[in-house]
Amino acid sequence: MPEQTGPAIAAQVPIFPRISVIFRCRNTVLSAYAPDMQKASPWIVCGRLLLCFCLVLSCAATAAHAVAPVPLVLDAVGKGTARLDGPWQFHTGDDPAWAQPGYDDSGWEQLTADVPWGAQGHYAYTGYAWYRKRITVNLAPGADPNVALLLPFVDDAYELYWNGHKVGALGKLDPPYTIYEGMAPQSYGLGPIHSGVLAVRVFKLPLASNDPGELGGFEGTPVLGSPTGIETLLGNRSFRWLRGRQFTFALTSLYVLTSVLSFLAWLRLRDQRLLLWLAVYTLMPLAELVNQMGYMIPITWLTLQTQTTIQVREISQWFLLVYLLQLNNRPGLMKLMRWGAWFTVLVGTVDGSLGFFFPALSATAFQLVDAVLTVLILPQEVVPVLLVVLAVTTRHKLDSARWAVATLAVLNAALYAVSNIAGQGLRYTHWTLADKLSGFNVSLFGSNLGLQLITRSALFLAIVYAVGRYAVESLRRQTTLEQEFQNARELQQVLIPVHLPELAGFAVTSAYRPAAEVGGDFFQILPLDGGSALVVVGDVSGKGLKAAMTVSLIVGALHTLTDTTVRPGEILAGLNRRLAGRIEDGFATCLILLVTPGGVVVVASAGHPSPLINGREVEMPGNLPLGIIPGMTYAEETLRLEVGDHLALYTDGLLEARGANGELFGFHRVEKHFAARPNAEETADAAVAFGQDDDITVLTLTRLAAGIGATVEFSIPSLAR
Repeated sequence: MPEQTGPAIAAQVPIFPRISVIFRCRNTVLSAYAPDMQKASPWIVCGRLLLCFCLVLSCAATAAHAVAPVPLVLDAVGKGTARLDGPWQFHTGDDPAWAQPGYDDSGWEQLTADVPWGAQGHYAYTGYAWYRKRITVNLAPGADPNVALLLPFVDDAYELYWNGHKVGALGKLDPPYTIYEGMAPQSYGLGPIHSGVLAVRVFKLPLASNDPGELGGFEGTPVLGSPTGIETLLGNRSFRWLRGRQFTFALTSLYVLTSVLSFLAWLRLRDQRLLLWLAVYTLMPLAELVNQMGYMIPITWLTLQTQTTIQVREISQWFLLVYLLQLNNRPGLMKLMRWGAWFTVLVGTVDGSLGFFFPALSATAFQLVDAVLTVLILPQEVVPVLLVVLAVTTRHKLDSARWAVATLAVLNAALYAVSNIAGQGLRYTHWTLADKLSGFNVSLFGSNLGLQLITRSALFLAIVYAVGRYAVESLRRQTTLEQEFQNARELQQVLIPVHLPELAGFAVTSAYRPAAEVGGDFFQILPLDGGSALVVVGDVSGKGLKAAMTVSLIVGALHTLTDTTVRPGEILAGLNRRLAGRIEDGFATCLILLVTPGGVVVVASAGHPSPLINGREVEMPGNLPLGIIPGMTYAEETLRLEVGDHLALYTDGLLEARGANGELFGFHRVEKHFAARPNAEETADAAVAFGQDDDITVLTLTRLAAGIGATVEFSIPSLAR
């Protein structure tokens, strides 16, 4: 049976209902006053006639709303469906007796089911209300006696009764309430029926700050039919729903793909925060789609999820714009953005959690708190506009792709802000701007594209294009940087001695642990005539190719200076003259030892950590590092090492090793560690395990007894040579 409509299936309601009631009202009034009409003055007669007329109008108005229900007769019900349109008996309030078929609802007013009660004389009403309808079903010969009912969305929760028996529900209507938002139409089996009363108990939550007053109850006409017919109708509606959102699904899939790729790229390039915020921003449409579908998620949790998603989406857009517009080099702005982000998340979360406090929070208090929190949240919507204005006023040199993102971000933010702000307090302002903006749609392959969706799609494409260009630029810079590191690494490998010479009378161990690919530490052992040697340990400020070039300059100068002198103080003075003014905003520390086979050691230092003998620090005169002040002189100290004495040299990376709790390795640990006379590799590994924070170089010399051969050990991370 095809779907039927009211005129074909229902007895007609009289055009002038209960006219007899009106005449009875008139006759009653006239009979009450007729005996006195002869004696009364004309003014009294006119007054009584006016009162009579008002009573008649009152009876007429009452009769128009309180109409005796006429059963809806459905003939030849077979495999099709029939709409339960026409008038339904309606009453606000709540009484369990209203579910019973024998209850007299003739005094109830009548509403239709295709429009919420808020648009039919109950503006902004919230709480309980009941719908009732008497139905007579005449089955077609041979038809399935079982009948099913399809209920479209009912705002907010409901219970369904057939002849006083509860046959279904959506949500929980008694405290603590369970409400589901935006649910798909639900079907219920009524069994084999002939005639009876269909009653629907409805509960409507308090209105939020952006809810209009025309809400509540039925938002679509229920449909009755065979189980097969109802199932077919549900299938058709689901198909239309899916078809109307195919563009949204496709766009969301692209967003998710972009999010995954951006996140993977960020895992590889952790310093590129733009990729991280792009991953977060492009993941939000998926979260929004899940929230919109909202199947069987209580409205309390759904509201919290939705509010959180909105705040994360807006915040990720802020930081995405900050990095795209190159505003991230402003510490004050970044600090303000972080504080604003936390505040927005906090307020949004509280606003989204209000449903958990109802009904402990009265409807009035609920709406008041919601309004205050909404006022606190709304300013966030202008942040993208302010960021673009800031970028424009500072005259950043941005390419066209980034300006396209900025322009579309402003347009998208402005549209969202206007729609949201215009939608606040609709019950009092009655503004129609939000409806007009949301009502603007373009049909594309069966999908309706709203204005907000169109601007978001354009913004997404612009962001992907801009980030793509950014990724290409970053890759080009990364390639250049890697080439620079490769050059510096090759230079460093040339400067680091692969084979250390033996020192007569000493066991030598050395270890080098760079913190970055290219460090600033250096050491050299330069043999001299007669078995003596110069031992040099130093550290250049900075890293990378610049540090490597400075190390190259120092090593070259060392070899030149040793042709004229072997005195450590004189060599340091010569290095200082060559480096002064040539290390831009930098310096170098250096320690030089002249070691003789007999155990006499002459030491000079240029701002370098003092050596240790058996764990005790050697007192050295304080001197400035190399390259700061020209003309510096460097005093020397003479030491004598006995057999078994352990002399340790190191760079400050050993002292500055930092543990997980932020504690430094420090002088105390260094002294305690070297008191055990470890080799260089053990010391370097201990510092790395503690928490390496800078390059570490360690070199130890142990005085050997006469007749014991000199040894040399060198530990360095594997480098391609």
